[in-house]
Amino acid sequence: MELSDLYSEKILDLAGNALQPGRLDQPDASARKVSRVCGSVIEVDLVVKDGVIVDYGHDISACALGQTSAAVVAREVVGTPVAEFLALRQTMHDMLKAEGAPPGGRWEDLKYLEPVRDYPARHMSTLLVFDAVAAALEKVESAQSVAASG
Repeated sequence: MELSDLYSEKILDLAGNALQPGRLDQPDASARKVSRVCGSVIEVDLVVKDGVIVDYGHDISACALGQTSAAVVAREVVGTPVAEFLALRQTMHDMLKAEGAPPGGRWEDLKYLEPVRDYPARHMSTLLVFDAVAAALEKVESAQSVAASG
C-alpha cells in the first residue's frame, strides 16, 4: 500500500469538514502535544464535572490523519465519561500498535484510521489528540486530588 492510499476519501472528508471548536476561556485543564516526527501540534482544553467531559476545545495544526482523529474527538467527546475516554485511547493505541480492533459505537469513524497501523511514523500524529486529552485529564485529576486533600 502506498502512503497516499492512507488518505482515503472518508479521511479527507472527516478532516476537511472538521468541527473547529477553538479554545475554551476557562478550562479545568489544558495540554499541548507535538509529534516530533511530523511537526503536528494540538492544544486541548477540557472541563470535567463529576467524572464526565462536559466541555472541550482545541487548536490544531496537523496532517489529515491528526485532523481526522481530532475531528471525531471534537464531535463526540462532550458527554463522555473520563474512564470511557481513557479506554478509547487504549483501544486506539492497540488498533495501531497491537493489531487491536477499531472502536465502535459513536467512535466508529475512527475505524477509517486503521490502515495507519502499517505506517509507524504516522502513529504519533494519529494518536496526538488522545494523548493530549489524556494529559489534560491527568491535570484535572491532580488538581481535584489537591483540592480534596486541602
